[in-house]
Order: sequence, then structure tokens, then C-alpha cells
Amino acid sequence: MQKSFKVFYMLLLVLVLSACSSGDFKADHNYKVAPFEFTNHHNEKISLDDLKGKVWLAQFVFTNCDSVCGPMMFNMAKLQHDLIDEGLEDYKLVSFSVDPDIDTPEMLNDYLEVYAPNPGDEEIKWDESKWEMLTGYKQAEIEKLAMDSFKTIVIKSPESDQVFHAVLYSLVNQKGEVVKQYNGVEDVQFEQIVKDMVALSKSGS
Repeated sequence: MQKSFKVFYMLLLVLVLSACSSGDFKADHNYKVAPFEFTNHHNEKISLDDLKGKVWLAQFVFTNCDSVCGPMMFNMAKLQHDLIDEGLEDYKLVSFSVDPDIDTPEMLNDYLEVYAPNPGDEEIKWDESKWEMLTGYKQAEIEKLAMDSFKTIVIKSPESDQVFHAVLYSLVNQKGEVVKQYNGVEDVQFEQIVKDMVALSKSGS
């Protein structure tokens, strides 16, 4: 009787631990990202289908930004360092330009290089292949995608060369659904974002 109870207890413990390991991630949202096919900083076509099956972190930035984009790019580069430290391999960092008439693939490539570590700098961990800097659409398209899929605003100023946009990082699951959002400028939750991306990757959904 005692032996049977121990076996039952061990089986129950295994089930509980298994449930905990697969349930570490808790979604806050379930926003479906609309299908798209844009151009990245290498002049390659990238679609939502290309990203499905991977966990990805999205942001909205532009190269001529005079305020928040720099900190957002810097913080995302730091996040990649932490993701590499954590051993996560199957992910993408996706930046949507909110100024596509100006931001060519070449400009976005140059912009990304600003945040890459200097050659020979082994202290900062970097993997350029994980980045997708996207452009190649109309202004109205990115404004609609931001609002409909990410529930955030993109508004081009009629009085200047600036574009108003939110400072959110949006975590997208393998099915192409926005499941969490974080501030990308102030009080950035680096540890939580990495933890969420790792847990979401392990959960497979």
C-alpha cells in the first residue's frame, strides 16, 4: 500500500512539473497579425508566413527619428545579447519602418549597423541574421497594420519629417498572434521579456 502511494505520488509530481514547465508563459493579448509581405534590409521579401513557427519581437521605428527610436534599437540590441546568453536560437527581431517613403532597404541596413558591436568586440553578443528591418509599403499600410494588428498608433506629422508612434515591443507567438507588449524605452523589462520569449518558444504556441 505504501509503495503504491509512493508510485502514485511520483507520477503526480511528474505531471505537475510537466504542466508547470509548459505553462510558464501567460498571454495578455491575442491580436492576430494580418498577412503581409514586405522588404527587409537585404532587399529580400519577408512575409508573415516566413515568421510563423518562430517567436518574434516587433517594434516600430524609423531612421530619421530624433527621439525614441535610438533607445528602442539600443534596448533591443541588449535584449539580443541576453537572448544569446540564455541560449534561445529560434527567434526574430522585427522592426517595421513607420517612414517607408524615406527608409529604403539600404538605409535600414546602415541604421542597423549603427547598433552592431564593433568588429572584434566579443563582450557584446550579436546575430545580425535574427534581425528583419522592414519597409516597402505605403504609409497608409503601416498605419493600418499598426492599428489593426498591434493595437498601436502610427501617425505621420503633416508639419515635420517626424512620425508619431508608440514605444512598445510586441511579442508575437508562432501562430502570428501578438500575445504581450512591453515598454521599449523606459523601465524596460529585459529579464521578463527574455523569460517570456524562452517560455513561449518552449511552449510551441
